[in-house]
Amino acid sequence: MENYLNLEKLSNDLKNLFQNQNQNENQKESYFDFEIICEQNKTSFKTHKSILSSRSQYFKSLFKSKMKEYQENKLILKDVSSSILFSILNYFYSGKIEINLENAIEILIFSSKYLIDELIEISSNFIKNNFQFETIVDVLKLSESMNFNQLLDSCYKFISKNFDKFIKTSFFLELEENHLNSILINDGIEINEFELFQSIIKWGKYKSNINQISNVIEKIRFIDFPNEKLGDILKEDLIPNQISQKLIQFQKLQNQNDGNELDQFIKKENQNSLIFKTRIKLSEIIQENKDINKLKEWINDNEFFSKMKKGFSAKRDGFDSQKWHKSCDDKGKTLVIIKTKDNFIFGGFTQVGFKPSKRGIWIQDENAFIFSFRNDKNDRKPEKFPIIEEKKEDAIYSRENLGPLFSNAIYLNSDLQPGYSNFGYTYNLPDGIEYRTDEARNYLAGSYSEWVVDELETFFI
Repeated sequence: MENYLNLEKLSNDLKNLFQNQNQNENQKESYFDFEIICEQNKTSFKTHKSILSSRSQYFKSLFKSKMKEYQENKLILKDVSSSILFSILNYFYSGKIEINLENAIEILIFSSKYLIDELIEISSNFIKNNFQFETIVDVLKLSESMNFNQLLDSCYKFISKNFDKFIKTSFFLELEENHLNSILINDGIEINEFELFQSIIKWGKYKSNINQISNVIEKIRFIDFPNEKLGDILKEDLIPNQISQKLIQFQKLQNQNDGNELDQFIKKENQNSLIFKTRIKLSEIIQENKDINKLKEWINDNEFFSKMKKGFSAKRDGFDSQKWHKSCDDKGKTLVIIKTKDNFIFGGFTQVGFKPSKRGIWIQDENAFIFSFRNDKNDRKPEKFPIIEEKKEDAIYSRENLGPLFSNAIYLNSDLQPGYSNFGYTYNLPDGIEYRTDEARNYLAGSYSEWVVDELETFFI
């Protein structure tokens, strides 16, 4: 015995059954038992109760209850256009529907009201895959009003992912306060915080509501502002007095160069406020705010932090020195962070950056330094190790078949694996540790050469 399956013919036959009756005025035979009328233009569609009830829980309940519409074999719809109604009824019969940017939202609304689960999923997925700045706020508001929670979440994710571009459009101004607050509490959005502040001011003026501006400004991370910009906005009296006083205290502690007191101040404020909680997520390696703030303190360049991007990840882009150099050469200021399989975290920063070279070149940088964050063997705190003054000409070494080299303190081969770590020749060792001792060699990575890079990330503007 053989089974034959021809779904395409079945679909076409049912489609023709519906379309021939509803598009051919001369069609005399009628096998239909229910009529749906679009009130907008009095268009009538002949259908079958059995088809409707099998395709929509709404119609199934309507016919089961034997209400007026069931008795009269007629339903009048006021909230849909005839073209959308035709498309959906045609889908009931054929299982086929064309969804595009013009009709997707209407189909979603109708499907939600009349409990057509398949079309809710199909139209929602189409909308999610075709988000545009021009319509995203409308979709966001619709999703919220109709409890489309998955679509709502996708709207927020799209806006957050593209927030740096979205704030520069006029569509940003259409966001409501609650939408903006929901986005700004997200630590993961990548944004220049000062540009965000300027856009919020424009948004507030557009909304003509001072209270709304104040509520939203509380979500801005002023700690990520360039120092000179922070001073400028304090002079212009653009922010609530309570926040201004905290920012003035923050600047005062910064100028005193008292790292411990500043850390305590930030820690205390972060218990009840977002303004000193950095939004900058450096990497998958360094995520804790205290470690990010320590890096910011060492590099002392807020512009670099506000504009930098992750230009290379070994896990993402490959453990290959040539790929690293292709992505990271000629970038100027460069931050390298390394994590080993044994959970040692260290790296280096150069003001000058690496250069393309096949044979290899030494690069001078009097401001270069290396650092250590997590050292499970001796439990040391995060430390910065500046270049030794007389060794500044050998701060970094660049060669295409080697990884990023901070002299011989961090030496990586072509597969971005060690190498070795011979700490102390070019960069200052911690007090009490002597060069060429096992303690010096093991300090950064736990051993001289028997360590394995788990991830290497590189950041630049």
